[in-house]
Amino acid sequence: MLTLDQARAFLAVAEERHFGRAAERLHMTQPPLSRQIQKLEKTLEVTLFLRESRGVRLTAAGEAFRDECRQLLEMAERAPRRARLIASGQVGLVRLGYTAASGLSVLGPVLARIKEAAPEVAVELHEMVSAQQLESLRSGAIDIGLARPPFQLEDVESSLLLTESLVVAVPSGHRFAQRGGSVSGWELRHESMIMYSEQARYFRDLVADLVDVHADQVAHTATQILTLVALVGAGHGVAVVPRSIQHLGMPGVEMVPLHESPPDVVQLHAVWLSTSTNPALHHVLPLLEDPVDAAFSMH
Repeated sequence: MLTLDQARAFLAVAEERHFGRAAERLHMTQPPLSRQIQKLEKTLEVTLFLRESRGVRLTAAGEAFRDECRQLLEMAERAPRRARLIASGQVGLVRLGYTAASGLSVLGPVLARIKEAAPEVAVELHEMVSAQQLESLRSGAIDIGLARPPFQLEDVESSLLLTESLVVAVPSGHRFAQRGGSVSGWELRHESMIMYSEQARYFRDLVADLVDVHADQVAHTATQILTLVALVGAGHGVAVVPRSIQHLGMPGVEMVPLHESPPDVVQLHAVWLSTSTNPALHHVLPLLEDPVDAAFSMH
């Protein structure tokens, strides 16, 4: 088996093309170096050098072996450093779960923060609703999520990334959009509503707290916010959605402020397990301590 000392000795001779100079470089005398190279050639059953009066010359096999030895030594030098970087979390993989709506707001800025401060940490993305993210945290399928509260899971920690208001998505040309200003929940009582299904309980409950929606108003229900907006664009009704959805720019849909909505009623958190042993996760967590500025504006 080739040792690192043998590789260094061979490479010194290969680069110096002279046993004497190679021995000086290795801080040893020439005879043991010559014996070491002879032993290596015997072990490999290959002639690596052609001995000449003024030095040595590599054989074809020697040139190929030289290239392999260089790679071997470079890897040997990198390995300890990489191990230290992985242990410190500066190199590694973070699996991140995110909701479709968060992909329109905080996901981009979060990835930018990680790329800038931890460029050697790879981020693997998984789109899933908040409930699935919590299940995936528990099973170990993801390391961190961008999810909506509540987080009723042992050892879950969270950091608030974004707050925003709710707005009313209406078809283009709708009277609410034409008149300007906000719309009240009371004004929605005669509208066909696209509502959230049981699987989207967070937004369903938020809307129910602000708007009195009767069962006979509900035209359709859906889990994904993007589906609600698409149904609005297709003329099936109006929907109450988070303000960040305006960045989607879906044709045929306009956003109108909801009068009853507080500016911070919608929350999005980074969530993770405090028991995680992934060094890369703990390296990026400080990057998520401050909220993301989504720079929302209504038009």
